[in-house]
Amino acid sequence: MTVIDPDTQAANWVAEDEDDAEEMPLSLRLSIADTLTLGNATCGFMAVYFTTTGILIPHLSGDESGMARNSAATAVILMLCAAVFDLFDGLVARKLRSSPMGAELDNLSDLISFGLAPAYFVLVYGMVASDAHERVAAVGAIVVLLAVVLRLARFSCVTVKDGTFQGMPSPFGALTVVSIVLLELPFEATLLAVVGTAWLMVSRVEYPKPRGVLAVAVLCWIVAAMGMLAAWAFDAPGGQVLLQMGCALQIVMAATIPLFATARRVNTFRDNRRESREARAAQLP
Repeated sequence: MTVIDPDTQAANWVAEDEDDAEEMPLSLRLSIADTLTLGNATCGFMAVYFTTTGILIPHLSGDESGMARNSAATAVILMLCAAVFDLFDGLVARKLRSSPMGAELDNLSDLISFGLAPAYFVLVYGMVASDAHERVAAVGAIVVLLAVVLRLARFSCVTVKDGTFQGMPSPFGALTVVSIVLLELPFEATLLAVVGTAWLMVSRVEYPKPRGVLAVAVLCWIVAAMGMLAAWAFDAPGGQVLLQMGCALQIVMAATIPLFATARRVNTFRDNRRESREARAAQLP
């Protein structure tokens, strides 16, 4: 009869657990940045949830209890929180380690929060707004979703110069889309603006990456937007005006950045042509 020392057996179990941990593939270990990315996906899903339960279902059931405004604000605030997670997961990944599946997690989370959530928001808007056309709004929602899909796929395949994005970043595009809807423009103008935003996301217009001072400015703008939405949701004095100002400012920024980028590209082209002419003139006898 063989007698096993309990202390020896416990030590063997600990050793086996350590060996299993060491043999775990690196792709299965989540980093801190990955956890933030999963928070991004969670916020996007909850935005869809509040859009459904607080806006769509009360509208279909004829309930006018005032949930729509609070739920719309909550859904957009969750998209803003997703943008905060998306901002910080990149910063943390650069400072600390990132798992091999970090890039894939980031793309999938962005698809939920900045593709599905705003597209669904547009779709529900087409169902509940008095002057909207449901099927046309559904087409606009599909355009937004496909634009984000194409943008994220291109981001994984195309290398651009450091410090810039090619096309409007999907978080910025998603917030612009919901700002257009919340501004309550006529349906035709809303749809055209939404489709234009989708086009900017797949365009070749260069957008600066939010780093350093720009990242702080983006974070401050997100916090201010959350405050405007909260004031509007709780019907605070001037809340409607604050919401309209915030939405208008978001749309203006979305429209002016491509203009500045185009003007810079034109100036660069002119400078290159002038330098080329000067170089040719210098070579002439």
